[in-house]
Amino acid sequence: MGRPLITQLLQRGHTVRALVRAGSEGKLSAGCEAVAGDALNKESFDGKIQPADTFVQLIGVAHPSPAKAAQFRRIDLVSVHASVAAATEAGIAHFVYLSVAQPAPTMREYVAVRAEGEAMIRATGMNATFLRPWYVLGPGHWWPYALVPVYWLCERLPATWDAARRLGLVTLAQMVNALVVAVENPPTGVRIVDVPQIRASRNLS
Repeated sequence: MGRPLITQLLQRGHTVRALVRAGSEGKLSAGCEAVAGDALNKESFDGKIQPADTFVQLIGVAHPSPAKAAQFRRIDLVSVHASVAAATEAGIAHFVYLSVAQPAPTMREYVAVRAEGEAMIRATGMNATFLRPWYVLGPGHWWPYALVPVYWLCERLPATWDAARRLGLVTLAQMVNALVVAVENPPTGVRIVDVPQIRASRNLS
């Protein structure tokens, strides 16, 4: 998700600085400034954030599953803690956080960790946008398309309408567009962007 987001932001005239592992600088889009560091170690990047007004936090365990509960706490939670501390010290005006749909009947530890991340950000008083997708369709993540007919039905039944919308599927393109819109339209306070808004992110305000 990071690379297409960087490409979109650069094409729209933004200056983008991205945190990467040392040696991976060549993977970034042309025009993006690389910051070599460790997302789990605040000291490795906290002096390299400025000049900036927005911080986008996308770090997380790939292909989340209930079996990765320990990794969520070791990687997702530690990285957001480092990023929030660094962004606060840098005087960032808007923190964009890729969270997850809440509440949810499964992936409880993943949801809990993301909720803790949101709480950390709220506690700083920074303006923030929390994007809450459930499942993002994209390369290597196509199998849930088989569930589309089920979602279609559930979104039309009163008993399942709310959950089906909140836990709906979004595409990678929709997700990237929602992130761009969030970056370009900073809120005052905290803004929650759920699945229906991600799907129609041009309507964000």
